[in-house]
Amino acid sequence: MTRDDLFKTNAGIAKGIVEACAKFCPTAVLGMIVNPVNSVVPAMAELYKKKGLDPMKIVGITTLDVVRANKFVGEITGKNPNFINIPVIGGHAGTTIMPVFSQDKIAKTIAEDKIAELDKHVQNAGTDVVDAKGGKGSATLSMAYAGARFGKSVLAGLAGRRRVECAYCKSDVTDLPYFAQKVVFGEGGITKVLPLGDLNEYETKRLEEAKVQLKLEIETGLAYAESESLA
Repeated sequence: MTRDDLFKTNAGIAKGIVEACAKFCPTAVLGMIVNPVNSVVPAMAELYKKKGLDPMKIVGITTLDVVRANKFVGEITGKNPNFINIPVIGGHAGTTIMPVFSQDKIAKTIAEDKIAELDKHVQNAGTDVVDAKGGKGSATLSMAYAGARFGKSVLAGLAGRRRVECAYCKSDVTDLPYFAQKVVFGEGGITKVLPLGDLNEYETKRLEEAKVQLKLEIETGLAYAESESLA
């Protein structure tokens, strides 16, 4: 199955769920975990917008990339990943996954010549799990953990306890209309999209690389939304 085939199948499934939420719980926060996230989230958010609803209620869960980055840095440095917090920006597939190692005090101690390899390790982690399972499964347990962490942050925010997580949503921090970056969850869902912060030379170049691929995947989602509507 190609990524386009995957999108066509999963966009239809996501649309049914989003349609029901638009009708019965239009103010709910919808955490989208369905691949390809980079295309499905823009498609569903734009459909919400067409329906007169808030597109910021549609949020792509990219927490797994953060969890992986934290874990891998912990393994390299011998530190507890619970005390590592690496922002992962961009998107949720391949080169669009961009860990910002320079913004974590532990990760920034890793030698520069190790960063490119570590970057690739985070990008390819999902494929590594599929390969390890001989194509018979994917990263189900770690995805469940990441989804639970994301859900706890959303619920804490709704209860009035501010939480910051990376998430993929409608955004104006770059020239792309959708992007993953740190956001603040509060009462009502996302209350603020945070700036990217300082990037080093390697990360600045990687950002441009990520944006090229992400732009194409966003466009797939936008094209879908133009040809569809919610009942």
